[in-house]
Amino acid sequence: MSAASRDTPFAGLDPDAVLDAVESLGLHGDGRVLALNSYENRVYRIGLEDAAPVVAKFYRPGRWSDEAIGEEHAFATELRNAGLSVVAPLAFAGRTLHHHRGHRFALFPLQGGHAPEPGDRDTLRQLGRALGRLHAIGAAGRFVHRATLDIAAFGEAPVEFLLDHDWLPPELEDNFAGLCDAVLDRVERAFELAGDIATLRLHGDCHPGNILWREGQAHFVDLDDCLTGPAVQDLWMLLSGPPHEQRAQLGWLLEGYTLFRDFDPRELHLVEALRALRMLHFNGWIARRWHDPAFPAAFPWFGERRHWEHVIAQLQEQLDALQEPTLSLPP
Repeated sequence: MSAASRDTPFAGLDPDAVLDAVESLGLHGDGRVLALNSYENRVYRIGLEDAAPVVAKFYRPGRWSDEAIGEEHAFATELRNAGLSVVAPLAFAGRTLHHHRGHRFALFPLQGGHAPEPGDRDTLRQLGRALGRLHAIGAAGRFVHRATLDIAAFGEAPVEFLLDHDWLPPELEDNFAGLCDAVLDRVERAFELAGDIATLRLHGDCHPGNILWREGQAHFVDLDDCLTGPAVQDLWMLLSGPPHEQRAQLGWLLEGYTLFRDFDPRELHLVEALRALRMLHFNGWIARRWHDPAFPAAFPWFGERRHWEHVIAQLQEQLDALQEPTLSLPP
């Protein structure tokens, strides 16, 4: 990818271009194009003549190969065909990934709903059942082209990028670097304690914002970050509150989950480690995407000293959590 296309990855993707891409598949837009909340890609709700609206996702150039996107689409379709409510891409002429004027895109059915209620027993049991089924299917196959959740890519690489590109105020760099070294040492120790645990195909970014709740059913959306990793990666982001509340919530999740798949309790060693990796990866992600005009507009505080002071405080808290993890299976 050229520097110019990297700096303006969605140049020329105006409403006319979006409609033109959709209509290249034989659909007829009614002129309504609504941009939806997305930073990594560009996502639009498209009104159609005499048909239900669709969602068009235009993939960020250079992030995923066509083969990796194909695995995302195939996994979503496999889950949907197994009876799970997963928003899978629509196929046209047997294809789900399409190219139009230098952009890659896919269309999805529009799914309504709202985020699940946090901490609710019945909701978490239902989510556990859905995730148990999802993971049983995920364990039956393998990704070849998708990412693997590991310390190097999700911890070491973001820290290196932030330091090499001078994102922190100079007077905070040593403190940040030292804390990151200590945190990553504890993350490595957590993986050692977990031992040789199984990995499988995951949703990968299973936070409540990527689950739509409607009429007592969970609808999974946005498998853009699906990857290979431990099962607990899709569970821990559904827990909230102090440790005793998270322990109870974990029990409710597993009541449903274990109806379809066993859960290895050794994976609980990884919860705080995965939280730390997500924190580092998030900051590295914003820094890597700063050339995209959408990112300074969405995260104007990212370059401010107070943000990095807050990150350092979070890292210290996370180091403490890694030294004395509190999450365990309920009695």
